[in-house]
Amino acid sequence: MLWRNSLVLSLMLASWPLFAQDNEYLQQLLQQARKQQLAQRSEWVNLLHFKPYPLRPGGRSLADDPTFFNALDGKADPSAELEATLAAFFSETQETDKQQNPQCSFIARYQWLKQELKFDSTRLPEQPCKRFNEWRDMLNPHEVTLVFPAAYLNNPASMYGHTLLRIDARDQDENTRLLAYAIGYAAATDETNGLTFAVKGLMGGYPGSYSIQPYYLKVREYNDIENRDVWEYRLTLTPAEIDRLLEHVWELGPVRFDYYFFDENCAYNLLSLLEVARPGLELTDRFRWWAIPSDTVRAVVEQPGLLHNATFRPSNATVIKQRMAQLNGQQLKLAQDLTEGRLRPDDDPIKRATPQQQAQLLELSYDYLAYLRARKGDWPEAGKRSRDLLLARSRLEVPDMTPKITAPGTRPDQGHNTSRVGVAWGVRDDQHYQEVVMRPSYHDQNDPEGGYTRGAQIQFFNLALRHYENAGGVRVEEFTPIDIYSLAPSNDYFQPVSWKINAGWTRKRFSADNEPLVARVNGGAGRSWEMSSQENGAAVIYAFVDGTLEESSEYSRHYALGMGPALGVMGDMSSHWRVNAYARVQRFGLGEVHTAAELTLAQRFSIGAQDALRLDFARKQEFDLQWTDARITWQHFF
Repeated sequence: MLWRNSLVLSLMLASWPLFAQDNEYLQQLLQQARKQQLAQRSEWVNLLHFKPYPLRPGGRSLADDPTFFNALDGKADPSAELEATLAAFFSETQETDKQQNPQCSFIARYQWLKQELKFDSTRLPEQPCKRFNEWRDMLNPHEVTLVFPAAYLNNPASMYGHTLLRIDARDQDENTRLLAYAIGYAAATDETNGLTFAVKGLMGGYPGSYSIQPYYLKVREYNDIENRDVWEYRLTLTPAEIDRLLEHVWELGPVRFDYYFFDENCAYNLLSLLEVARPGLELTDRFRWWAIPSDTVRAVVEQPGLLHNATFRPSNATVIKQRMAQLNGQQLKLAQDLTEGRLRPDDDPIKRATPQQQAQLLELSYDYLAYLRARKGDWPEAGKRSRDLLLARSRLEVPDMTPKITAPGTRPDQGHNTSRVGVAWGVRDDQHYQEVVMRPSYHDQNDPEGGYTRGAQIQFFNLALRHYENAGGVRVEEFTPIDIYSLAPSNDYFQPVSWKINAGWTRKRFSADNEPLVARVNGGAGRSWEMSSQENGAAVIYAFVDGTLEESSEYSRHYALGMGPALGVMGDMSSHWRVNAYARVQRFGLGEVHTAAELTLAQRFSIGAQDALRLDFARKQEFDLQWTDARITWQHFF
């Protein structure tokens, strides 16, 4: 290790004339850095994104780009990287459009080492960093806001949310926040298939990188195109902390990281920026195995003195739905006809309405047309139609009819924790059993909904262990590595597809005394609809066509492929009581021919913020065997 560091320094001394002139000062700085043990300080390892290995001793930088390191073994050796970085600062490279001096390309490192070692500018001249200074001045930073777009039901890669940091300029207010810039981390890919993205993302199959872009583009993507409500958490970072954050973002600009869906994702990597900004936060230490965006937001909020306040920004779809709730069925049809050009604003059916009703119709039509243009792209008639709607609205002496959107009572950071364990007591016909169920993350349809998007379910690595009182030992009842369910309700204005996919191993009852584990992949697509609103929210009716592929050596042809309908209704009887009733029938017509059916009533009763009771009653059939299963489960979220 020492000989390798010495070789690097020797090559630098030979290459850069200033080293030869003041090698003595470099050696003084190296000795001082070793004496102060700067390479072991949290500020330095955070700048390198240096993290311990989960399963073995030692650590490494999460950066996977060689341009991020000055030492040959800088990825694995913070001391070697510090010494090589100090040597690089003596470079006389002049800044151009295509290159920077190391003091500028590693400006966060330079500023911290300068502060700790008190550089003598006569012996280590400070280089001008014009490009960085112009970039920073353009941002005009004043505050930093953590932004959390809620789950996006039509993409499994976004079903558990996203995070980014917004840089608020000094002269901006709540009315001009869209002009700010946002820092994000994402996989660099053009993949449009969400499931493919999720699978490759699990394996680190994409490069990840940080980026900064206008915030209005992200709001358009999240609010208008993906229908995602947004929560904004204003942080208390000081000017010096904001400067450190931006300096580090600058030096991360071109750096490649391997993107991992579970841990090294957007949420985890943005926490790393906050650790650099305010040393001592240690936010990423909580997320050794996986990092769920809502959990990382919770980690930020729980830090004393880090959160200033939180605000809610509803999506365009949320505003449209609130507008729709103010109109009856006939009026909604008129507004849709206006949007699609079957009616004009000066036609009689519109003119016969009161001025206030006309304003409601025109505003709803304009918002819905803007939504369609954002999602489907513009078309020639759309622009003229939008102008006609605006002109007609401007002629009405009626105040703005935009409904007041009340923020949800529970923020994403205040919802239930995403890991869950449960203990169940049940009976299957006359057999009593006990069961332990575990789920590392994240949320299912029957969990308490506060802080989560209704209809979004995504769970990883569900495990159920069961013991029957009249049988010896404990057995694996079910293991489901991935389970995704999207109930996105349809209406005359919004018609998303609801869908599901799950894969794993589960018990199959071939006979009363033969219940092996079989591998199963199940998926389906369909529609869901909201029923009329109730005091505790609208109930959802859903209908699917499911397909299932099972594999087992118990089958004569080793597989069974079937499909069939699934129907259900889910609603809340109170703020603590949810009911989900569903029925499924699967006819396996290929491979092992048989029928499987299920009729289930599932109920959840919340007990405090992190505990719930589940009551499940099911009547099931597989082959010619039928049985009843009932159980009660205590669940704890942590």
